[in-house]
Amino acid sequence: MSAADAVDLSVQIGALRLRNPILAASGTFGYGIEFAHLVDLNRLGGFVVKGLSREPIEGAPPPRLCETPSGMLNAVGLQNVGVRAFVADKLPSLRKYDTAVLANVFGYCLEDYVEVIRILEDAEGLAGYELNISCPNVKKGGMQFGNDPDQVAEVVGTARKAAVRRPLWVKLSPLVADIGLIARAAQNAGADALTIANTYPAMAIDTCSQKSRLGNLTGGLSGPAIKPITLRLVWEAKKAVSIPIIGLGGIETVEDVLEYLSVGASAVQVGTASFADPRASERLASTLTDALVRHKTIRISDLQAKFASENG
Repeated sequence: MSAADAVDLSVQIGALRLRNPILAASGTFGYGIEFAHLVDLNRLGGFVVKGLSREPIEGAPPPRLCETPSGMLNAVGLQNVGVRAFVADKLPSLRKYDTAVLANVFGYCLEDYVEVIRILEDAEGLAGYELNISCPNVKKGGMQFGNDPDQVAEVVGTARKAAVRRPLWVKLSPLVADIGLIARAAQNAGADALTIANTYPAMAIDTCSQKSRLGNLTGGLSGPAIKPITLRLVWEAKKAVSIPIIGLGGIETVEDVLEYLSVGASAVQVGTASFADPRASERLASTLTDALVRHKTIRISDLQAKFASENG
């Protein structure tokens, strides 16, 4: 048996077992089916569909994307067809694929989250939910749910009661003073795993027109520029919680994947790279085995153990 044959890429995220730790991130992979003619979806560990809301949302005005040094700004405005149309028109096509499909869920009040999950609970074909808590709580003055541990506990606990059939992942905001505190609040309220992290609010200006380069004044920064910051957030959160962490931010190469896995992520999500290369997630999944062989390891957990021993 060759060294590659001995490598085990499978990962356990709570009750959910994935064939490998590479997922496509929400907001960068459509509803999955748009990529099916380009990507062998069955070779991925899974993917997260774009955020689903209670009612359809048209999104932000164009332009919605703007290239930045080592990254990208986006201001899509959470455009989506709404949860009912997703269940009726998108989900049936996804059921034929042998990969984990997670629904990203967002809302502007607790009732929004509950209603979206309630509708999804009655549907078949999903492996779990990813809760986007980087949204303004309109009933409490507009503060993001994810910025305050009490609000995190409230929205996660409420979603946990609604999501009785499937695992609940919680996608954290990077704009917090203590990521460990927020991570613990989500874990204690019932999260099965954490996705770290969402994009960073940012902006870019066209100095000739004196206008934003986006249709909105601000957008979310993603791409390689944010990787060192998000890598630290994953490391800090890992020290604070016992549930699995999915790392997300600036992953383009297999070495990027190994960095996140080394500091404690159980899996990763590939986002911005898919805009430049729609097959990025599949490429990373197919090259991960050889990368682990080069690092003389056959299990992802071995990377984490070595990092811990070398860094105290």
